[in-house]
Amino acid sequence: MMDLLQKGLELLQPVFDVLLLIWGAIIGASWYEQLATIFGLLGVGLMIRQSIWTFPAGLVQVVLSGVVFYRATLYADMKLQGFFFVVLVYGWWHWTRPGENRTVLPVTQMSWEARIGYIVAGVAGTLLWGWYQQTYTDNAMPYRDSFIATFSILAQVLQVRKKLENWIGWIVVNLAAIAVYWMAGLYWFSVLYALFLVLALGGYFEWRKSFRETQHG
Repeated sequence: MMDLLQKGLELLQPVFDVLLLIWGAIIGASWYEQLATIFGLLGVGLMIRQSIWTFPAGLVQVVLSGVVFYRATLYADMKLQGFFFVVLVYGWWHWTRPGENRTVLPVTQMSWEARIGYIVAGVAGTLLWGWYQQTYTDNAMPYRDSFIATFSILAQVLQVRKKLENWIGWIVVNLAAIAVYWMAGLYWFSVLYALFLVLALGGYFEWRKSFRETQHG
């Protein structure tokens, strides 16, 4: 019985090691990493609810995240936060002006042609930005960093336009970010993006419900 228990503990040891590593990262994270996490989760939760307050929360989060990525030499992600800041300001303005005598901007879908165009643009952007970073910067993971940055840009644009497909983009980005940030030693952000992944899945189903209600309304 004791042998079985010991073998069981040995099998679970890698799990315990990972949990201790995550806990150490949480405890050791800088105040701006922790604050960025709080505002990041708050912003996504508000976005799922289609609340206008998602934008001020998001603006705080991207400023703090820019500091984190600069210190980690993930320059594409750092510059991405500046783009997010501009897009969030635009989204704040856009959501308050739904047009066509509407009080709320509705959730809509993209055409298949538009979807293919966004994918092609994402792949091209990843390759070009990755080449630039590999050639001219000391980025630790130029192509993986560029993939996250490029597709995050596209997903963010779709999100502020209230396109349902934005959540699919975020699901893909979050899956990649979990692995990339873990390998970069940003365990706190890796856990954060795992939570973002769960929220993105919830956001997709919530917005799809809203879209269907609008279509049948």
